[in-house]
Amino acid sequence: MTKLGRELAAKGINVISLSVGEPDFNTPDHVKEAAKKALDENFTRYSPVPGYPELRQAIVNKLKNENGLDYDISQIVVSTGAKQSLSNVLLTLVNPGDEVIIPTPYWVSYSEMVTLAEGKSVFIDTEIDSDFKITPAQLEAAITDKSKVFMFSSPCNPTGSVYTKEELAALVKVFEKHPNIFIISDEIYEHINFVNQHESIAQFPSVKDRVIIINGFSKAFAMTGWRLGYIAANKEIAAANDKLQGQTTSGTCSISQRAGIAAYEQGLESVLEMKEAFARRRQLVFDLLNDIPGVRTNLPQGAFYFFPEISSFFGKKDPEGNVIKNSADLALFLLNYGHVATVGGDSFGNNNYIRLSYAASDESLKEALRRIKEALAKLA
Repeated sequence: MTKLGRELAAKGINVISLSVGEPDFNTPDHVKEAAKKALDENFTRYSPVPGYPELRQAIVNKLKNENGLDYDISQIVVSTGAKQSLSNVLLTLVNPGDEVIIPTPYWVSYSEMVTLAEGKSVFIDTEIDSDFKITPAQLEAAITDKSKVFMFSSPCNPTGSVYTKEELAALVKVFEKHPNIFIISDEIYEHINFVNQHESIAQFPSVKDRVIIINGFSKAFAMTGWRLGYIAANKEIAAANDKLQGQTTSGTCSISQRAGIAAYEQGLESVLEMKEAFARRRQLVFDLLNDIPGVRTNLPQGAFYFFPEISSFFGKKDPEGNVIKNSADLALFLLNYGHVATVGGDSFGNNNYIRLSYAASDESLKEALRRIKEALAKLA
């Protein structure tokens, strides 16, 4: 959808993109200054495969100070973005035929990464009425003797759902009965959280050794182009990821790593400013979505997405007589008739929804939702 939107824009059509999962803010100045300093100090050679010790120590300190979690640098592996971190973990843990349990909706690459690792994705479906969160009973029902990994995100892309400590504790009781299952906890949206503090499943001692935390700098510090992510895991898993990465990409960009040190060591002021803007936009979009007949939404608790239910429009026709059969059709309709780029929910494992990013200015969001409402009114 982003590609199609850019093609329309190249023809002179004003397209508002709500399809990209990227903060619309600039990287903080102190982070950019650290990168410039790194260049001046000639940090331009190969970096250690698992990351500079100073960055890994900064990550250890962050995990301790912000999350109350104890790790040492031997348990941290820095990669070229959290996406590579996820892929590395799956490739080191999953053998052909192993099952990876994934709640839906899920980030689009999860299931494809499992396929690359020759595993099998097993999906647990959720809906808007449960705020897209699974229950312990659903988790238990999905586990078989082939289950190897459970993979989820909180805050979640695409739904913005956030698991509470109590909800995580209930899931942990299930995992305690199945000690062979590893848990990949994708926490990349940790700081874009509108309910209390972030809760990591790694805080529970009974499963911590099986939890692999995935995190990075792209969302909280608006550093998407810097490609900087990491894992925190037990020493055996960290060593395996180090070994795999050493034979693929080797160490992450040296300049990005030096910038990452500054991001973690110089406070969260810029992060909190960005979060405040996202909170305002969240309420704005929530109110505007609720004003569109046929659209049903909840109020996301984190990240910067809405995942509204739009199946009431299936079976309707656009002005040219084309039938809207699924979420992909509706997303294409909104692009062509409303000039707003969204993403069909089928990409995230649930066809009855679309994803809207509110990482855009207030003015753009107001205009985008006006266009969406006007376009949907043309369906009959």
